[in-house]
Amino acid sequence: MKKRLFFVVFPAISFLCPIPAHAWFPAGHSIIASAAVQSLPAEMPAWFRQGKLQIAHDAQDPDVQKSRDLPFMTEAEYPQHFFDYEMLQGRALPASRAEFTKLCAELKINPADVGEVPYAIAEHTQRLTMIFAEARRYPENPYIRTKALVEAGILSHYSGDICMPLHVTLSHDGRALPDGKSPKTGIHAKVDSLIERLDLKPEVLTKNEEVVAFPALFSAIEAQLMETRTKIDATYALEAALPDTKTIDKNWKPTPELVAFTTERARAATRFTASLFLTAWRDSAKIKLPEWLNREK
Repeated sequence: MKKRLFFVVFPAISFLCPIPAHAWFPAGHSIIASAAVQSLPAEMPAWFRQGKLQIAHDAQDPDVQKSRDLPFMTEAEYPQHFFDYEMLQGRALPASRAEFTKLCAELKINPADVGEVPYAIAEHTQRLTMIFAEARRYPENPYIRTKALVEAGILSHYSGDICMPLHVTLSHDGRALPDGKSPKTGIHAKVDSLIERLDLKPEVLTKNEEVVAFPALFSAIEAQLMETRTKIDATYALEAALPDTKTIDKNWKPTPELVAFTTERARAATRFTASLFLTAWRDSAKIKLPEWLNREK
């Protein structure tokens, strides 16, 4: 699906590529976001935990923004949802977007073809951190609260994406061909549909889960990326049991193995997302806001 391009020469070609399937269907993202909020400890602000429905609503927005009618938005949004790790050719994951861009220049590949979801997660977590810092100074400000809920929903989308195995590999829709292209077998959409098709409940996804704050944000993101990559082969092993997304087969019944796989991935996404929320809240206590900032006007 994605061509390996020399980004120095062709910096804007990526947005012309077909828009990829979503990582988890829309309702799946909302389920993960809702479960993540539900699993948060009492130290998180009550207004944030009570904003679960708003966060779940906004969790779908990054996919909504990918529209062929909005080429500028699509070009910017498209690479934020995946990371084709194999394209780094054995090189270490750069710790910042700027370093990643430099590495892509060295490898003569387009950053947008590799994907940028690790950096999207880091950046949106820190956006939420800053908003929480504002909320600490102005705890009753309704606009800051709303801003935090919207940002949390957007963050939860990307954190859900990185837990979907086919979003962290060049083999994102069938095993990659020798030239790196996708055979477009349709497996991607089938896996995306699972959380929604199985109608997983937040209570199942939060049971016995422990949410922890990350001491090193990007290291935690990289760890989640690599953990998700260990599930790629298991995903393909279940291909024959996946539901058809083009027609609704009322007689389709998921195998126990498929239910276990989907539940495990959804729980991983829930845990990771909740931990990012908690990390943003705790880190916000250390943020020094600009002296000129006045939200009381």
